[in-house]
Parts: sequence; C-alpha cells; structure tokens
Amino acid sequence: MSSSFKTALMLAAIVICLAGVKAASPILVPFCLSVFIAIICNPILKWLMKYRMPKGLAITSIIVVVVLAGMWLANLVGKAVNDFTAQMPSYQQQLGEKFSGLAQTLTEYNVPVSVNQIVEYFDPGAAMGVATSILGGFGGVMANLFLILLTVVFILAEADSLPKKLHFALDDPDMRMAQIDQFLSSVNQYIAIKTMVSMATGLIISTVLWAIGLDYWVLWGVLAFLLNYIPNIGSIIAALPAVLLALVQIGPAGAGGVVALYVVVNVVMGNAVEPRFLGKGLGLSTLVIFLSLIFWGWLLGTVGMLLSVPLTMIVKIGLESNNSSRWLALLLGGDVDALSQGADPASKT
Repeated sequence: MSSSFKTALMLAAIVICLAGVKAASPILVPFCLSVFIAIICNPILKWLMKYRMPKGLAITSIIVVVVLAGMWLANLVGKAVNDFTAQMPSYQQQLGEKFSGLAQTLTEYNVPVSVNQIVEYFDPGAAMGVATSILGGFGGVMANLFLILLTVVFILAEADSLPKKLHFALDDPDMRMAQIDQFLSSVNQYIAIKTMVSMATGLIISTVLWAIGLDYWVLWGVLAFLLNYIPNIGSIIAALPAVLLALVQIGPAGAGGVVALYVVVNVVMGNAVEPRFLGKGLGLSTLVIFLSLIFWGWLLGTVGMLLSVPLTMIVKIGLESNNSSRWLALLLGGDVDALSQGADPASKT
C-alpha cells in the first residue's frame, strides 16, 4: 500500500470521525462537560476523604455546592441581563446623542457618516448580545443539568477503580498510566491557574467599575470571570458592552479609562501569569491554543470553546502514544528548548 493512499485513507477516516462527532454533539457535549466537572471535583473529593468523610457524603456535599453556586450565578447574571435589556432603548438614545457631534465633525472633513450608522456599529445591545449568546449556549447545555450531575456522581464514585481497570486493559500499562497521570495533572493545573486568574480578573474589574460608578458592575465582573475561560477572545467579548455603557453613562474619558482597565488587567493576568504555565505546564503553543478554540467551538459549540485546551491535550497525548504520529504531537508543543532538552541524547550524535 503506497504512502499517498495511506495518507488519503487517514484523512478520510478523520473526516468521517469528525462528522460523527458533529452529529453526536448533543450527547457528547453534556458528557464532556460532566468529565470536565468531575476532573475539577476529584481533588476536592480526595481532600474530603482524607479527613475521614464518607465517600457518599463527600460526593453529595460537592454536588450540593456545585448546584448552589450554579443557581446563584444563573440568578445573578439573568437578573442583571434582564435589567440591562430593559434599559437598552434609553442607552441607545444616549449613545446617538454622544455620536451626533462625531458625525458632524466627520462631515466637516468630507467623511459623510450618519448617526444611525455609527450607533449600529457601536451598539451596546449588539455587544451584549454576543456575550449573552455565549452564555445562552452554555445555559442550553446546562438544561440537561440532572443528566450532567448524575454522570458526575457516577464518575466520582468510580474514580478510584478506573485507573486500576485501565492498568489491566492497556497493552503497555506503565507508559499509558504515566500519560494519563500527566494529563490529569496538567488539566487540574490548567483549571486551577485559569480559575484563580479569572476570579482575580473579575474581582478587580467589578471593584474598579463599582468605584467609578458604572451600572451593572456585578454583571461585568461575572462576565469577565466566566468569559476569561475562553482563550484569547473571551476577555475582549466581556469588555465590549462595559466600554460602550461607560461611553454612554460616563463619557469618552470614562470609556477610555474602562478600556485601559481591561487592557492592563488582561495584559498583567494573561501575559505575565498564564503563558509560562500554559506553555510549559500544558506543552501547547499559543497558536495551537487559539486554533483549538476555533476548531472545538465549531465542533462542539460553546462548551467546546470552554474545553478547547483540555480536549487538545487529549489529542496531543494520544498522538504521543504512537511512534508514527508523535511528530504531530511535537508540532503542537510550545517550548522548543524543552523539546530539545528532552530529546534522546543518542539521536543528537
């Protein structure tokens, strides 16, 4: 069998698999989210059991906390979104008044632009619509909350026995178990870092916006916290409605200050803290993280965007386990120096 035929066959198989995943996304998305939640909760379960809490009681306590936190966030965000939507006509009218002077100035320089056209381009409702559509997509998945929580309970209940089953099932258990442990450690590290950074981002932004008197500062802080889980573009989407509302409520200077706030917070948090952990800890390049966001978002929707990095890690570990596909795993890596240091010394001679 020629190499070109093998390549064509492999590509055809990939396309068929992706089509199957796309068709089965209504089932796969809740399951992926359940696994994701279980991975986050498993260290908490081990910590509670370490202090002699019965396993059933520990799992029940974790599920209760998850449900209460989800209900609190849903109620807080839903109320703020409804209030913001009710005030939208007033904000649009004020935005038109703000831009009327800009339109006159542009007309004097032979750049005819209507106020309605500017308002259409810089509409806080449209910007808020992007954020709410992402939250709505995530909320649509959470409509299967009972199924997701039930799956999480079963995964946590068998979390101890699953590694033993894999140990006997895999053909090379020592190597595969080391890879699985590395994956779980990397995902837990990623979630811990991302959660701390997101919480700090949302807290700082909501506090500063409250200090300057911007309406719905709790909503903007929650959006900054939640959308920061989406790599690269989540923080931008979270900033747009707050900046446009600041333009309407406070003025151009206030809007500029809000822009500076988001830029400074995201540069400090995103560029000074995350990259070295996301690059070295997860072994993924920044380009791969961005492309994985687009790919998994297309394949699995909003939850795919949220889980883009962990899902790409699964693919990378799978590629590393086979000698014929290891070169693809190396292309996904982010640290060339680490790869050269980890190479076989015999291969350099």
